[in-house]
Amino acid sequence: MKSYSAIDNDLYKFTMQQAVLHNYPDAWVKFKYQCRNPKELSNIDIGVMNAKVIDKIGDFCKTRFQSSELHYLYNIPFLTPDYIDFLEDFTFKRRYISTKNTVHGLEIEIEGPWVQTILFEVPLLAIISETFAEMRTESFKGIMYGLNEIEKHIPFINFLFAEFGTRRRASKSFQYLMIEKLLKVAPSYLVGTSNVEMAKKFGIKYIGTMAHEWLQAHQGLVRVSDSQKVALEVWAKEYRGDLGIALSDVVGMDAFLNDFDKYFSKLFDGCRHDSGDPLIWGEKLIKHYESMGINPMTKSAVFSDGLDMMEAKDIQDHFEGRINVSFGIGTFLTNNCGFTPLQVVIKMIECNGKSVAKISDSPGKGMCMDSSYLEYLKQTFNIT
Repeated sequence: MKSYSAIDNDLYKFTMQQAVLHNYPDAWVKFKYQCRNPKELSNIDIGVMNAKVIDKIGDFCKTRFQSSELHYLYNIPFLTPDYIDFLEDFTFKRRYISTKNTVHGLEIEIEGPWVQTILFEVPLLAIISETFAEMRTESFKGIMYGLNEIEKHIPFINFLFAEFGTRRRASKSFQYLMIEKLLKVAPSYLVGTSNVEMAKKFGIKYIGTMAHEWLQAHQGLVRVSDSQKVALEVWAKEYRGDLGIALSDVVGMDAFLNDFDKYFSKLFDGCRHDSGDPLIWGEKLIKHYESMGINPMTKSAVFSDGLDMMEAKDIQDHFEGRINVSFGIGTFLTNNCGFTPLQVVIKMIECNGKSVAKISDSPGKGMCMDSSYLEYLKQTFNIT
């Protein structure tokens, strides 16, 4: 049985879990798995892969937080002692995960208390990505190939970036070796990692704030038209000046900016881009700050939408001297091994029995099981 770590997860899963524990401990949610490029599964035995994934999920659910891990989390200044106490007794309950092995692909739904189910997403996606890589032996060119591909881009780096690749990595060992290499060849540009275990191992900064599910869930917790504003307000009260990067694309950038008024624009340190044209998004953000009388150079724009190094460099060059820019780079760093990685996601689809949805600025990145609710959401936020 493979050994897993409970902190082999993205920081924003822990920051959101703490906020849920303190503000919505009784919220009940449902998540659904989706593979956005299922054609990549055509060259492997899907049934065998699915069976392996299901077995690994069972093994992962036996994981517990170790004392050394809890000690590390306790020393993260914005995580509270009562939350660490909660994690000390936390268990990954397999009964909240429904899995089905079908000829068309793996079906996964996660349903249960939000505070209990929130930590499943990243480890399960990593398991799926790693298992797919294991089965692509005929096209898997190896870790050294991936590291050499990354090294080719080092001369072009003139920007700050964090490693965001846990959920779609080829393997945990590849992720480890890649971070180790980046710390040798680009130490002044790698600002940290979203993976808490990797941050602990390497003594580097842990990076992350909120994910889409935080804002989506509020569609089921409050009046839909107020969901973004309440989500941002509760977050600000929870973290009191820490973790000040707001996610902007749950219902599109335009609808986000309508709610991101002068109060929020001054309160938050900046925004994160995760869909749509990054240059258009950045121009809108700069114009928004300027319209509020805020100097954009006092704010940050974080780009994290499937970037490689050259794309990040182009964005950096475009916005140089106009707004502070940094990047979260994921799959390009942790799954560059000679084959097309799976584009796998697990998204929240219900909260407290009500449909919730993401309307992305990129076609194909949204997910909603209820077409009537999706139309209602579009009408509420004037999305055409």
